[in-house]
Amino acid sequence: MPELPDLEIFAANLEKRFKNKMMETIGIHVNRKLNVSDAELKEALEGHKLQSVTREGKTIQLHFGQGKVLGLHLMLHGELRLLEEEEEIKYQIVSLHFKGDEGFALTDFQKAATPTLNPVPSNVPDALSAAMSIDYLEKLLAKKKAPVKSVLMDQKVIRGIGNTYADEILWAAKISPLSVSKAIPSDKVKVLHQVIGELLHQEIKQIRRMLPDELGGEIKDFLKIHGAGISKSPTGEKILVTEIGGRKTYYTNEQALYE
Repeated sequence: MPELPDLEIFAANLEKRFKNKMMETIGIHVNRKLNVSDAELKEALEGHKLQSVTREGKTIQLHFGQGKVLGLHLMLHGELRLLEEEEEIKYQIVSLHFKGDEGFALTDFQKAATPTLNPVPSNVPDALSAAMSIDYLEKLLAKKKAPVKSVLMDQKVIRGIGNTYADEILWAAKISPLSVSKAIPSDKVKVLHQVIGELLHQEIKQIRRMLPDELGGEIKDFLKIHGAGISKSPTGEKILVTEIGGRKTYYTNEQALYE
């Protein structure tokens, strides 16, 4: 599943390729999760130029004329695929056809990927937004008994962080994912806050170099501990595996446990 750094790159690459192009037609192949009728979606987007593409949490948002926005959530197995004449694209959810015979499709063999017209703006801080302040994180963790990894992944309190980067962030901050959130001391919360921003920005920078034009793919080359193929951390510690909230979790004994 693509996570925040991947989605940041996909959004930037979509904008680079399709910005200022006119949407000619939008094909709706699976509409069971669409929040409006097929006709409403077509009326809202067709004939308008794509003005920008952004990432909001785990959603890619395409901004068109007249303030219309199409949100695309890839869910677990969704992909963005360029529409090319010689290739048949399977499992399409929606397909966007721009003037000049260019376009792309949102696909998902599970049919779970979700297009949304004019997503309701969220007041939950994005992991890389200014609203995700030290003060916000301190107050959030201070009232939570749940494991800190569960809180970092809870899209209702912090948007954007998924399973992979929750592990990477907590290892870099040297905090066990099993730590009780409210038990983490203030100085370590400050470290955690700093690591969230630095690690995600660094990952975006590295992935951008490897995927300068791509709309899909996941780069795992820079992960330190999250992954079945990694047996030791960069510092030589054995990587331990457990489950938190039903998600496989990787960590080491280097990470302090706060209870």
